[in-house]
Amino acid sequence: MSFFGRIKDGLRKTRDAIFGRIDAMLKSFTKIDDELFEELEELLVMGDVGVYTAERICDELKSRVKKEGITDPKEINRLLAEVISEMLKGGQPLKIDTKPSVILVIGVNGVGKTTTIGKMAANFTHQGKKVTLAAADTFRAAAIDQLQIWADRANADIIKQGEGADPAAVVFDAISSAKAKGSDIIIVDTAGRLHNKKNLMAELEKINRIINRELPDSDKEVLLVLDATTGQNAVNQTKEFKNAAGITGIVLTKLDGTAKGGVVLAIKEELNVPVKYIGVGEQIDDLQPFDPDVFARALFGADDYVEEVEEVKEEITEKPIAEEDEELKPATADIWAEIDAQAEAERLAEEEKEKSKTEEEILAEEQAKAAAEAEKAEEKKKRAEERKNRAKKYNWSTEQTETTAADDDWFEQWKQGKITEE
Repeated sequence: MSFFGRIKDGLRKTRDAIFGRIDAMLKSFTKIDDELFEELEELLVMGDVGVYTAERICDELKSRVKKEGITDPKEINRLLAEVISEMLKGGQPLKIDTKPSVILVIGVNGVGKTTTIGKMAANFTHQGKKVTLAAADTFRAAAIDQLQIWADRANADIIKQGEGADPAAVVFDAISSAKAKGSDIIIVDTAGRLHNKKNLMAELEKINRIINRELPDSDKEVLLVLDATTGQNAVNQTKEFKNAAGITGIVLTKLDGTAKGGVVLAIKEELNVPVKYIGVGEQIDDLQPFDPDVFARALFGADDYVEEVEEVKEEITEKPIAEEDEELKPATADIWAEIDAQAEAERLAEEEKEKSKTEEEILAEEQAKAAAEAEKAEEKKKRAEERKNRAKKYNWSTEQTETTAADDDWFEQWKQGKITEE
């Protein structure tokens, strides 16, 4: 499967649960109005994009709709993909230009830190880089054994000590070994920790002091590994670790197992922390550098056609091309231009189809749309009444910006299907 195909398949739950609903909602509208943006914002919030980010997205969409003079609701999908891609750009590539460079990996227990490190090591060794792993999670013997297995798979060196050893001492030995062997990258595994555990955060500071002392001029990345299935809780973790540990980027794992992929947007927009890698499966090559364009197109783009193009690109890049045939290798810009051309052709075909409709067909469509809008208006009225009842029950303020415990409890139950809003 192509790179695009793996991303698209990994984001299937998010696409179907949230962005599939957005597509269906847009198709139910015949014009672009405030009601459309209200429903879009609500669907984005449900997708763990976050209230602030959802508002920013809708404001930007309104601005572009006005600027480009767009009247067809179907065009919102294209604009939404563009806005999301632009919001996510910035800071993706790892800054690991020195030899050696250090990647310090942190996070709470159970998010997949050790597995992420193993996959990253395999990625780097595949690129021809020499990697040293530091098994600084000395709280669990199993963590050291697990990292050893990944080191063997990735053909990477590993420096380890026994359970209960000083993690900073392990890092010191790893740096010494990397210098002696000429390693390009040192990846440090650390024990799972919460930001408010003073002893563990002090241990992290000690590790940082060792790195800064032994490699003062080396590039260093501090990556926080997050479980995408935790939704908005991942945003809270990022905020706390950003303040406590100075993280430089995020690795978001388990995107293939959740419909909460929208949290990527919330992390980047609200906290300005770039997503460096995403995990979309269990295979060793399912941890991929984060590409905002590919991510957005996997959610909204011309999926099947893009995948075919990506597969052709992979075949082309894998086969040696003679110098005289170099002009036959398509540029990325030409490929996306071809996709846009196909989309334009489909739009023109749709316009021709509209022109050829009979008066009876047009009348039937208008009646169906009117019935759908009436039904939607009734549903909206019901939802408004539901919100009013909930506000009365929980004593919410209509201008309240921060959720209460009762609010959080209601939404959690609603997400789990224990409460039906509509």
